[in-house]
This record gives sequence, structure tokens and C-alpha cells, in this order.
Amino acid sequence: MHFIRSSSWSHQVCHLTKSLYGLKQASRQWYEKLASYLLTIGFIQSQADNSLFIKKIEKSFIALLVYVEDIILISDDMHEINIMKNLLNVTFKIKDLGKLKYFLGLEIARTHEGSHLCQKKYALEILDDAGMLGAKPTTTPMQKKTENMFEEVDIHEPSSYRRLIERLLYLVNTRPEICFVVQHLSQFVQKPTIHHHRAVQHVLRYIKAALAQGLFYSKNSVLHLKAFTDSD
Repeated sequence: MHFIRSSSWSHQVCHLTKSLYGLKQASRQWYEKLASYLLTIGFIQSQADNSLFIKKIEKSFIALLVYVEDIILISDDMHEINIMKNLLNVTFKIKDLGKLKYFLGLEIARTHEGSHLCQKKYALEILDDAGMLGAKPTTTPMQKKTENMFEEVDIHEPSSYRRLIERLLYLVNTRPEICFVVQHLSQFVQKPTIHHHRAVQHVLRYIKAALAQGLFYSKNSVLHLKAFTDSD
């Protein structure tokens, strides 16, 4: 898995008449040019995620994910990654940032056993913004049922509650155990009460108890693709 970024030409000076990033269509034009190039060299664009491109090469494969001007390359063949980086560099001039370690709040650590994904830095930022760095940790993501469970007193600043829910929804990417409680609390963003705010604070206390907890992908595990659907 490698991380690369588009780069400007070296040893050249240009007189800038208008910033490319000031144009409303800049990112779209860049994406369309990159996408059309990838399609011409054999990549297939994912219908589920338009920023994902996949190419099968005999017994191996290579996947390319685009985010604005950043690109992630993934393959089971290092030789194919190097070929792809050379092709991109010739066409677009890129900067190779090496093995992926941090991307959009995701922290990737590798060992001889596999890869570990977590969002420790992102979780710390959430706690800091909420003023709960000094809060007492808890071992469960949900509160126990109490008599004032359904207290209907609205909070004064619902925007802070909404911001916390938005950030927790992104944290679910590596913390699936908080998925249920976060999805439940997200139903009350329009008119949250004091009880809902306390419930979010409880989730934050749970997160603090294990900041580096995340997902581990073992190199030796057997891949099983499973799908679930409602019986109705």
C-alpha cells in the first residue's frame, strides 16, 4: 500500500495569472483527466465508489483510490505498484510519499503479523474539542437505564451535539462496537435533550478508555466474504 501525491514541475518558474485552486471546477477537471487516463490503461471504475479504480493482472490485482490530489495504491504485487507509479509520474508528475501511515484521520501500523488501523489522533481531537480529556473512562459505550432516561429538557447549543455526532460517525470506521449507540443518538440531532448529550459524553468516556483500539487485518487469516440481509 503506497501513498503518492501530485507534484509540480521542478526547476521551472511560472507566472501565475489565476490560481487553479480558485476555480470552482478545478478538482473536477483534475479528477476527470485522471479517471479517463486510468480507464485507457485497463482500470475499471467502481460503481459503488467512483473514486475507486481496480485492475486485474493475471494472478494479481491493483487498486487505486483517489481523494482530491492524493492517491493510494494497493496491490498484492510490489512490481505492479512500481510500474503504476512510473506511469503516473510520466503523465502527471507525482510525489511518492512511501508506505501509507496516515490518511484522513486513519493511522496504519504494520507488523510481520498484519496491519492495524486506528484513529487515535482523531479520537484525541474529539475529546479535546469536547473538553473531556480529563474525563473518567468507562468500560461500556452505553449508559444504564435510569429514571431520568427520557428527560425532555432541550440543550442550549444543539450545534455542539450535532458536531460530536458527525465526528463519531467517522470514528465508527475503525470502532464498529460504537456503531449502534452512535446511530441511535444520530436520530436526535434535530432536537437533542440533556439526556442525549449525557449519552454522547458517555460514549466519549468509553473511547478514552481505549484510544488506540481499532481493526487488525492479519496476513495469515483466511478471507471469507460474508453478507447479511433482513429476512423480510
